[in-house]
Order: sequence, then structure tokens, then C-alpha cells
Amino acid sequence: MHRTRRFSLVMAVTVITLVVAAFSVSASAPQDIDAYQDPLPGTNTPSPTAISFATNTPSGPTATPTETLTPSNTPTFTLTPTPTLTPTATFTPTFTPSNTPTDTPTFTPTPTPVGPVSYPEGVSPLTGLPYPNEEARNRRNLIVKISNYPPIVRPQSGINQADVVYEYEVEGGVTRLAAIFRNNAPDHVGPVRSGRLMDMELVPMYEALFAYSGASEPVQNLLLHQDWSLQIISPSIGDNCEEAGFCRFPNGDLPFEHTLYLDTNVLWDRATRRGVNTGYRARGFAFSETPSPGGEPANDLHVEYYGQIDVRWQYREETNTYVRYTDNAPHFDAADGEQLWADNVIVIEVPHEERPDLFESESRSASQQINLWDTGRAYLLRDGQYWEGYWRRRDREPGTALEVMFGDNTPIMMRPGRTWVMVTRWMNYVTISTETPNIEATATIIALTPTNTPWPTPIPQTPDPNAQAAPVEATPTPAS
Repeated sequence: MHRTRRFSLVMAVTVITLVVAAFSVSASAPQDIDAYQDPLPGTNTPSPTAISFATNTPSGPTATPTETLTPSNTPTFTLTPTPTLTPTATFTPTFTPSNTPTDTPTFTPTPTPVGPVSYPEGVSPLTGLPYPNEEARNRRNLIVKISNYPPIVRPQSGINQADVVYEYEVEGGVTRLAAIFRNNAPDHVGPVRSGRLMDMELVPMYEALFAYSGASEPVQNLLLHQDWSLQIISPSIGDNCEEAGFCRFPNGDLPFEHTLYLDTNVLWDRATRRGVNTGYRARGFAFSETPSPGGEPANDLHVEYYGQIDVRWQYREETNTYVRYTDNAPHFDAADGEQLWADNVIVIEVPHEERPDLFESESRSASQQINLWDTGRAYLLRDGQYWEGYWRRRDREPGTALEVMFGDNTPIMMRPGRTWVMVTRWMNYVTISTETPNIEATATIIALTPTNTPWPTPIPQTPDPNAQAAPVEATPTPAS
């Protein structure tokens, strides 16, 4: 019994001790949990031992809010729907349509170059313009020699209808014209004069028919022994007024040698009957409505031919052309009454050599051999500007004509239209200026007023018994 009381007493003390301990533990538990949870982000694994039991339910709720920090990380990952940036791919469709329309217009003009080697079908290499009709497209280039000295031969007729005109020195510092016709077929061109050595270069360059009055015996012999001699149509070999279009038109006191004129229609018919009127196309000029870059202003061009002939070209903005003055006076065309004009004026420097073995009877001086092959310096004027470059003739094969280019072998673009080429010995005879002298105000115009004459009936020519017979009508071998 005594033992039983002692045991009960011990048990009571133990229970009281446990209750007191439990109370003290429960009272201090929140502080311990708070202190324990500070290192929670770094050491997640110990947390199960802290939460296992006796830390009551209150400690659970306080722990769970801190654990919601981990979900707060997952919302930050919802930024990965930055796939919303993929709509930036919608920029690629908007760029492609805007590029395609702007690129195509700029490239469409380039597929069909207009010279210097190839030309679009139906476009003349002489002008860069379409042939005006089928007749012009099918006939052959025609070179006609036209007098330019003495001054009484001015105004000449039909020059403004030529596609290209070459002007070069013959002898004694005077010039003569070689006018190339194709687009137009004037019925009154002249006065027609004699051939020169230079023509032996021009005819094969343009694969042309050659119309002239005659030549000195040495030059005539050279002409008649050329490979292209069947292309010659001239009174000197028996071609007359009725059959070939060379007719005399007396005009007051004008000397007889300055009265020969040509109807190009009759001559082309003659060439057709002879089998030589084939429409070959020469190559060389390059054309564009847009000028080459780098042009300098050029309102006035002056070329002096050694004190004998003085030539000036002045720019006219209203027509975008250059008009011509000769010997300080306006130079007209008697056929249309207009001042001579050109869309392009080219000046080329070419070596000249005297040929004492060939004398021109009319001048009693040596013939000039103008070496129009290889290359040399050049000016091109168009649209009130000029460009400095080079002329070139690639070879002396038929159809290889004059080119005008920069030093890097790219062509200087000519304006589509008519061209006048002036051949000079030296460029120091050439002056280009932005000033425009008033020639009309100071010029004394002598026998240069245009008359636009309906010329009198031509006088039938008496056949020259000394003239060589016309070539036999035959079909020539086409030029390569």
C-alpha cells in the first residue's frame, strides 16, 4: 500500500512535469519554426523533420504561404510565350510586295540595248529611232557627197533629212560633207561633188551605196578597185538623170560643177535593179534618252578649219538641238528653209597624212589621207552638255562603224535622233563654251538666206564619151 502511494506520487509528478514541458514547448514552438524557416530557400530537404509532428497545425499554414514562393517562379516562366514575337515574321510579307514593284520598272528598259553592237528589231542604228516605214527598213544606207565650199554653194539642199553627216577636210583647209540617208528619201540633194580617200573608209563602215559626181583619176582608180565597187552609183561611170537621179539644175551664175543634184528615190531604184539595195545595218552608235552621267554645260561649240571655214554650233533649249553657223552666219537648208540642226554633235581628232602621189586637179594640192581607224580623242555634245572621251573603230570589217566611249570602254550615250560628226586634225582648233555669242547680230549674211526653191526642170545630161561603163547588173556576194 505504501508502495502504491509512492508510485502514484511519482506518476503525478511525471505527468505534471510533462504537462509543464509540453506547455513550454508549445509556447516556444513558433519562434523555433520562424528561426528554422530562414534558411528554407537554400535547404529545402530538412523541412520534413521540422514539420513531422508536435509542431501543431498552426505551424503548417505559416509554412505553406512561404512555399507559394515556388509557384511565384512558375508565373515568371509564363513569359516563355514570347512566341508572340513570331508575329514579327509578318514583316517579311510586307517587304516582298514593296520590293517587287519598285525593282521591275527600273530593270525593264535594260533588256533591249540600243547599241553599240546590238539594236532592237526595227530600230535604225543610225538614229536609235524606229524606221519610219518598211521602205526605209529594207533599203540600203546611202552616202551622198555634198559641196560646202566656196560659200556660193550655200545653202545646200536636203542636208536636214540626212540621218548622219560627216564633215571633213578635203584639201586647202576646206571641208566637204558625206551625208548618210536611210530614214528619209529626199528628191533634191546637193550640190553633189567628188569623192575622196576618206570615203573609202566611210562606205564599208556603213555598208552603204556611194553617190558622188566623180574623182581625180588616181582616186577614181582606187575607188573602182574596192571590193564594194558595185555599190558605187555615179555619173562618172555612166549613171544619168533618168536612170539614176543625177540631174543638172542651172542656177544663175553658179558654176557648172555646183549644179548637180540627186533624187534619192531614183537612185535606190537603180540600186534595186542592180541587185545591191540590201538593207544592211552598221553598228557603233549607242543611244539613250537619258544622258550619261558627268556631262558639263556646252552652249556653244566652235571649230576652226585652218582659217578657211569657221563652224559654230549653238544649243537651243526650246528644241533641245544644236543649230549651225558657218563663217559667222546662220547656215540654212534650201529645201526646207530651216537652219541646219542636229541632236548630237561629235568632234573626233583623227591623224591626217598628205598623199603627194594623189593630186586633186581642182585644187592642185595633195589629197588628204584621214586615218579613220583605231582610236582617238572625241567630244560628244547633246542636251546642252558635253562629254570628253574617245572614238573607236574596232576593225575595218564591213559594218563596223564609229563608236564614242569613255576610257573604261563604256559607251557615251547619244540622244536618239540626227548626228553630225566633225573630223579635225587637232583638238586645239576646238572650243566649247557655256556662253552663247549673238552671231545673228554681228553676222554679215551673204547668199545664205534660205530660198526653199522649187528648182527648175533639170537639163538632160549628154553622156560623157570618156565615162566608164556602168557595172553589169549583178547580185553581189553579201558582206559578212
